[in-house]
Amino acid sequence: MISHIEQADAPELADFRDLKHSDTRPDLPGGKGLIIAEGPLVVRRLLESRCQVRSVVGFPQKLESFLAQPGVPELLEGVAVHTVDRPTLAEAAGYDMHRGLLASANRPEPMSVAQAIESARTVAILEGVGDHENIGSMFRNAAGMGVDAILFGNGCADPLYRRVVRVSMGHVLRTPFAHFGGKRTTWQRELAQLQEAGFHLVSLTPNPEVPLLKDALVDAEGRAYEKVALLIGAEGPGLTEHAMRATDIRAQIPMAPGTDSLNLATAAAIAFYERNRSL
Repeated sequence: MISHIEQADAPELADFRDLKHSDTRPDLPGGKGLIIAEGPLVVRRLLESRCQVRSVVGFPQKLESFLAQPGVPELLEGVAVHTVDRPTLAEAAGYDMHRGLLASANRPEPMSVAQAIESARTVAILEGVGDHENIGSMFRNAAGMGVDAILFGNGCADPLYRRVVRVSMGHVLRTPFAHFGGKRTTWQRELAQLQEAGFHLVSLTPNPEVPLLKDALVDAEGRAYEKVALLIGAEGPGLTEHAMRATDIRAQIPMAPGTDSLNLATAAAIAFYERNRSL
């Protein structure tokens, strides 16, 4: 049964209240917020994910249109669904929610690195990437280019932050990801886990003296490596020397004279494309 919410302080809107600050919630484990999906496409991807969806709210016409999509009523079984007028939702959320459809979900149990790479051939590994939009774009690029998993080293932003979910178009909810988390060693040493699983580890660097990426993705006979992990660092500092030393090879994307870097997500997309081209 769908109910209509008329008051911004209604308990049914608790998950969506003050959304600009909802990603840090002291009442939830780890102090992290719920997963929030915005817009019909991302809400559907949340419903199709392994996450436990708590609530869906939307403007009456938006919700009616969403419910008319094949399969959506079945996906919403057991989920609290409410309609709400635009001004009421804006008052609760703290700003105008023009997309008109929102969903909340509990965070799933984190995957281990072993689980994330279990059937993977191509993975991306991030170090020090603190920009939410870059991480969201990374997941969107990964989905488009067939990257099987994304792994996080030190200093990375929360991949389930609301802005990441939105920028990724919900692909963060579909692409396996995991964090390196060893407490007895540095995270870079955990890269040996991937090498033991057969991955060829490639560090991306703007250093013009290292091999081109296209050459680093194939062996001496010109055959593509069966499994590849691409390490990508933050804009500016790039990968740490410690991380690059733990990989099999360092590689560069060729650049025009007078330039030394690309936007992080753009560089990653080029790297993912080169990996696909090598296969």
